[in-house]
Amino acid sequence: MAVVFRWLLRLASLAVALIVIGVALAYYLGSRSLPDYDKTLPVAGITADIEIVRDNSAVPHIMALSDRDAFFGLGYVHAQDRLWQLMMMRRTAQGRLSELFGRRTLRTDTLLRRLDIYTAAKASVEHQDARTLDALEAYSAGINARIAEINANSLGRGAPEFFLFEAEIAPWQPADSLAVIKLMALQLSGQIGDEVLRARTSLLLGDEQRLSDILPDMPGSGVAALPRVAQLPQGSGTRQASAAPVGGDFLWPVPRRGLAGASNVWAAAPERSASGGTLLANDPHLGFTAPTFWYLARMQLKSGGVIGASIPGIPALMVGRSEQLAWGITSSYLDDQDLYFEELNPDAQGEYRTPDGFKAFETRQSIIRIKGEAPVTLNLLWTDNGPILPSSQFNLNKITPPGHLVSLAWTALSHQDTSASAAIGLMMSQSVEEAMEVSRLYVAPSQNLTLIDADTVALKLVGAMPRRDPAHESLGRLPSRGWIAANRWQGIFPFSANPEFLAPEGGIVGNTNNKLVDRAFPDHVSYNWGDSQRVQRWQTMMQGRKVHTRDSFVEAQLDTVSPAARTLLPLIGRDLWFTSEAAPEGTPERRRQRALDLLANWNGEMNEHMPEPLLYSAWLRALQARLIRDDLGPLAEEFDHVEPLFIERVFRDVDGASAWCDVIRSAAVESCTDIARLALDDALIWIEEHSGKALESLRWGDEHLATHEHPVLGQVPILRYFVNIRQTTSGGDHTLQRGVTSGRDPDPFANVHGAGYRGVYDFADPDSSVFVSATGQSGHPLSRHYDDLGQLWRRGEYIPMSLDVGLARAASVGITRLVKP
Repeated sequence: MAVVFRWLLRLASLAVALIVIGVALAYYLGSRSLPDYDKTLPVAGITADIEIVRDNSAVPHIMALSDRDAFFGLGYVHAQDRLWQLMMMRRTAQGRLSELFGRRTLRTDTLLRRLDIYTAAKASVEHQDARTLDALEAYSAGINARIAEINANSLGRGAPEFFLFEAEIAPWQPADSLAVIKLMALQLSGQIGDEVLRARTSLLLGDEQRLSDILPDMPGSGVAALPRVAQLPQGSGTRQASAAPVGGDFLWPVPRRGLAGASNVWAAAPERSASGGTLLANDPHLGFTAPTFWYLARMQLKSGGVIGASIPGIPALMVGRSEQLAWGITSSYLDDQDLYFEELNPDAQGEYRTPDGFKAFETRQSIIRIKGEAPVTLNLLWTDNGPILPSSQFNLNKITPPGHLVSLAWTALSHQDTSASAAIGLMMSQSVEEAMEVSRLYVAPSQNLTLIDADTVALKLVGAMPRRDPAHESLGRLPSRGWIAANRWQGIFPFSANPEFLAPEGGIVGNTNNKLVDRAFPDHVSYNWGDSQRVQRWQTMMQGRKVHTRDSFVEAQLDTVSPAARTLLPLIGRDLWFTSEAAPEGTPERRRQRALDLLANWNGEMNEHMPEPLLYSAWLRALQARLIRDDLGPLAEEFDHVEPLFIERVFRDVDGASAWCDVIRSAAVESCTDIARLALDDALIWIEEHSGKALESLRWGDEHLATHEHPVLGQVPILRYFVNIRQTTSGGDHTLQRGVTSGRDPDPFANVHGAGYRGVYDFADPDSSVFVSATGQSGHPLSRHYDDLGQLWRRGEYIPMSLDVGLARAASVGITRLVKP
């Protein structure tokens, strides 16, 4: 027995030793790729020495004597901190993920190959202006300099992920950057899914009025420029929701419904600023990842210093400021995508119907190489309208008639896309007027561009706006017949037709993805908008003061009051408040009374430390599910986020919308009060099963965890605890501090989409401007800068956004000098 024990002890000791050695070896190999910020490196391809000062948050301040060298420096720091992100975005755009991940990403690669955005990017290179071509080439050289340094010095393959997914790293090219822009356009798009869902829902309901309930048009005339404070009507601070003026596969790049691009932006002219200088606040919203999409940087250009947030792969600061100009963006929700049914020729394979008869598809073969398997050959097809999409994706097979395929018209598929020239020209602009002029080069993704200089504020929708025929069968809201001439695009509207708000009389412009204008088709911009609620709170906060400061803009950016909660709770609870009979402790009735008491005294603030936001959110989720489940069946799962306008229509019985409250399959006629009561009980049961806590002990933040997940390693056992970032957060789907919930089990209230970047710029004192990102600068999990900004972001704090390199130098974590050999 003693011998057995000794051998077991030896084996256990050996196992522990092997584990320790393995962990130490993994740490050593992983840490080899940690960037050294304090060094001098000879590099080829620069015209003069470049100094990169890293401030105490690792934000690089790139000091160069020429624009070309500044873009070289930006490429170098992007590759230094985010090499894995760069390579993943390029592989996604190229449709080459399956070479690393096998069949798991075949569906993603199939879509990207059929869209063929990389070919469009390569064709667009020659259409950039001279300064943009120079920037693209210099940026590529900067990335490649870092790759050469990694190879020459055995720096751990540049990122720890490359040890797990071995892949050759090809040199970066200008077309790669243009492809990343097009990939971002795809990740910000939602019109395909909206068209398909509308088609599926209309086929199921067969009632135009009920379709208008569940997929409501945005009410009101549109909001962008606010009136003078004295011109506001009485009671404007408390608007009702209906009266507002206004995928899932691994590495799948197309967002689910409700998770496409979003953002907030607003600006104040000098007369609405307490300091007499213009102000701008911006927080673009994307799906949360670790690291975040955004990368903070400061560059010294010939036109002056610029500072803001970039996206690795793109040689530009997409949002930020210079000494003379600041710019912010929000998703415009422009309808720049249309689906078409293409009728096949039953008598001749490879042909489709056009207005002039049948025509052969344009075709090309494309080979997808798959790790560990034989390659797959795709036969790519194009029509006059655009590429043919796979019928198995976007639920197209559920709406496509036999003998038809579906094509996509989309502005981002342009082979003459000059969006990169617009982004780089914007950085170098010296005034609002100059920035507006250069923004005409934007094609896709379409954005609402908000601008300020020392004297002026402006908002302009940028991006190519498709011109549709007034006789279009579906108004672009549903897939239409591609062989009908009136359904086809008639070109692009002139830039002057894009909505514009320049120096408005009220001195305030802004956008929360709300309805921008109310124009008749085909000048309408869009039927689908991203917000009907946040805009109400924004109007209240902007018009609640005659003048604003940087701090009041920060306050608005971090506001967590839900206008939807303030509107909907009085409606759905009006027959339930304080009307129940006494019930003993421990009964469902008593628990319901307690929940109603808490909600009756709540002000709608989605604070992470309070129970009421969870009670409200769970109740509304259960309520919408009960209202639509019997009418829509399995399709109800597609409506996984509460639509406040739908709930309000039902409980106000707008155009007979209360019909949704009656359960079709039951003999009784249920009232909306009955359904509200049953839904509250559903919510309380879910909460009890999920948390087991007393209602007063619940915390919204425990469920509303910001989920920054590593796109590749986030689901890998053990590793996920090192690469994922979790933060308890306030806010919700309809607050200015927007934190969109997942909407799906097992964590329906996890915060998965929101502001990855926040910035507030004050031109009365530009160096008092502030910004922050949601995680950190580094994409390396072993770096202290992987998540160091995350806690500041969670607490609503910022870091200085100064162009004074002396301040950065005083607290730098390193200075990199790139010198000529």
